[in-house]
Amino acid sequence: MKTPEKKLLIVGDVMLDRYWFGEVARISPEAPVPIVRVEKREERLGGAANVARNVAALGSPVGILGVIGNDEAGDIVEGLLEKSTIQNYLKRDAEISTIIKLRVIGRQQQLIRIDFEERPSNHVLQDKLARFHALIDEVDLLVFSDYAKGSLVNVAEMIAVARAKGKTVLVDPKGSDFSRYAGAHLLTPNKSELRQIIGDWDSESDLATRVQDLRKRFNIDAILLTRSEEGMSLFSDEETIHVAATAREVFDVSGAGDTVIATMAVMLSQGYAMKDAVEIANRAGGIVVGKLGAATVTMAELFSN
Repeated sequence: MKTPEKKLLIVGDVMLDRYWFGEVARISPEAPVPIVRVEKREERLGGAANVARNVAALGSPVGILGVIGNDEAGDIVEGLLEKSTIQNYLKRDAEISTIIKLRVIGRQQQLIRIDFEERPSNHVLQDKLARFHALIDEVDLLVFSDYAKGSLVNVAEMIAVARAKGKTVLVDPKGSDFSRYAGAHLLTPNKSELRQIIGDWDSESDLATRVQDLRKRFNIDAILLTRSEEGMSLFSDEETIHVAATAREVFDVSGAGDTVIATMAVMLSQGYAMKDAVEIANRAGGIVVGKLGAATVTMAELFSN
């Protein structure tokens, strides 16, 4: 049964995804590389902003807290947030440029990705933390989207504050130290991210033992391991659940993790049990990898069958 509508807040590394599409007809005489004649350009919300975009596409009220530069790319991000009806709590940092990921696509294949990024300045991060404290009472569920770009240096404090106020906390983690996410309700690492923490596993039982030890060590209620073609595995106190992958055709995995955690957040905010939310998020991930770039899914797509 759906609960009354709740407000979600996404906190993390905000980016602008740029796509340049074109035709590849010849090889450069300067170097053995393809020449792409750009015919179309697209700009989309990326990083934590893509998580917010996915939440909004599923019809839930959502806000975004992060840092962007005081530049043209930052203006574009704010315009895209407005179009997606996402509440904008972004902080402008005049000392940096907005993070941009530029993807060049030729013949429906990604040829190269170029990243532009700088870490936020300390004084802007302190302003963001103050804004977080001001917003926390207005929201019900928080998603921390960590891309290791510097916006979540205070994530441990923010999780502690959120838990103390009874908020639900989901984290898409990065890096080699998961202790900073201690106390979260749910972590959603992929296989490579988890291996940095627990090392290689030689069996499913070995994996389960290592993940449960990690979960208990950091007081994390559940860990959802996203496993690409192997589906997903949920580890919690109650049980370990494996869900098979549903994708019919994998076209582009960009942003699939954003879609999964966004869907989990929306389903949990609507009162779905964790197991049911995982099955729906798995379905969402299977749909989005069949689309080009950082895409979204809708409720109609999720529940069409």
